Amino acid sequence: MKIVDLRSDTLTMPSDAMREAMFKAELGDDVFGEDPTTNRLEEIAANKMGHEAALFVPSGTMGNLICVLTHCKRGEEVILGNLSHTFLYEGGGMSALGGVHPYTVANRSDGTMALEEIESAIRGNNVHYPKTSLICLENTHNRCSGAPLTVEYTDQVCVLAKRYSLSVHLDGARIFNAAVALGVDIKELVKEVDSLSFCFSKGLSAPVGSVICGKRSFVENARRIRKVLGGGMRQCGVLAAAGIFALEHMVDRLEEDHINASILAEGISKIPGLKIELSRLKTNIMYVDLESSKMGADEFGKKLSKMGIKVLTTGPKRFRMVTHYGIDEDDIEFTLQTLKEAVRDIMK
Repeated sequence: MKIVDLRSDTLTMPSDAMREAMFKAELGDDVFGEDPTTNRLEEIAANKMGHEAALFVPSGTMGNLICVLTHCKRGEEVILGNLSHTFLYEGGGMSALGGVHPYTVANRSDGTMALEEIESAIRGNNVHYPKTSLICLENTHNRCSGAPLTVEYTDQVCVLAKRYSLSVHLDGARIFNAAVALGVDIKELVKEVDSLSFCFSKGLSAPVGSVICGKRSFVENARRIRKVLGGGMRQCGVLAAAGIFALEHMVDRLEEDHINASILAEGISKIPGLKIELSRLKTNIMYVDLESSKMGADEFGKKLSKMGIKVLTTGPKRFRMVTHYGIDEDDIEFTLQTLKEAVRDIMK
């Protein structure tokens, strides 16, 4: 049976050409700084982002945690969105492993936090309070329908942070989607932040890995924390080669995912029983609400899975769909026809 898996863009598979690059990668021991392919990836990544240095890490979750622990001491506080990935989906690592306290500010529908609310969350110099040290942003914003944060907004947050001598970390897991959607040079999106991480294993289709970027001194400290967390990898050039291929060949094609998402969302908007806010779709992530009172999203998702479509349940009546490499126009048409049939069954 045909299966179209739209749960996440982490489901991408490396192309044959990417696998070939991995097979041919020159290897060494990265913990000793001697893996030439990993060193090359880090140099390419830093240059692409316009930052001094970069560090290859196993995952985006580890990348964000390393950055928080590098910026913050135990007992200090991070301001971040209440819908941010770091707050919701990373196991509470900053507090569990770093003793760092999260202070959440409401994310608006476009993924931003109101500047005045961020400023109000900054603690004063009072022994009763933890010290505010860091502000975290997310671009694109997963839970806010993949919304891209603009250059202007990111710069405004950084200006605010500098006024209070705070650092800014950007969870840029899908930062390339943001750059493509906004039509801007990726360096402009990250030029003012103190650190950022971005992911290879989502839309860029590599099997594993993320990269941290920042000042050289920051990355040196981050490397030590990576080791503490068990993230020191040996002959990881076999993975870094996939990251290099991703940066050189998989970025421009992200627009295809955005186009497919737009076609899918437009089709869903015409299916009675399903609700989607078309105005919120900017990249490759969409959230769909089930209007039927006869079935919840979890049961509906199981029904779709039996029909060849996989979606991610995110609420009692809501599910997520993400377009990515490996999903083509035929898959989109199949998905729309299957959704129509599935909704028709439960609306009878």
